[in-house]
Amino acid sequence: MPMTVLTVLVTLLYPLAIWFGHGQVEPRWLAGLLLLAAATRLPALKLSGVARWSVAGALVLVGCAIWSNLLLPLKLYPVLVNMALLAGFGYSLTTPVSAVERMARLSGQDFPPVAQAYMRKVTQVWCVFFVLNGATAFGTALWASEAVWSLYTGVVSYALMGILFGAEYLVRLRFKRLHHV
Repeated sequence: MPMTVLTVLVTLLYPLAIWFGHGQVEPRWLAGLLLLAAATRLPALKLSGVARWSVAGALVLVGCAIWSNLLLPLKLYPVLVNMALLAGFGYSLTTPVSAVERMARLSGQDFPPVAQAYMRKVTQVWCVFFVLNGATAFGTALWASEAVWSLYTGVVSYALMGILFGAEYLVRLRFKRLHHV
């Protein structure tokens, strides 16, 4: 549990730390933040292939930042996170149980086929979100100022995620009412 809290904190604060550190600290030293982000994911390595690829990708970005002393590899981390989430959610669509259903089943509930189909659609919506969010993060990393990149990856993308969570929650309430689930 403490590592999960640390992972969330590091992930949330990462874009802001990069923005504040830019110009103050060399990118090769800021790479330590990305190394910390990767280290917080180490407990998940036994559980998930996506976590292994995500950590490996983060380590490649750390190496590139240290070697080049450029900020770009560090700005690509949110792109990597979106790619990893897309991979996990997308892969689940090739299995009988989608990612959203897998998370819902943590409550110990079984779901009728209509609810399973709904959760598969929600997983697809999240896949679209990760594609669009990752593409926007990539675009801001390449072509926008550090302030714009930080604002998008550290504030706007989380606000959009919250809006999607909220909208899905309202749709789910309606779905449950209509289908008596």
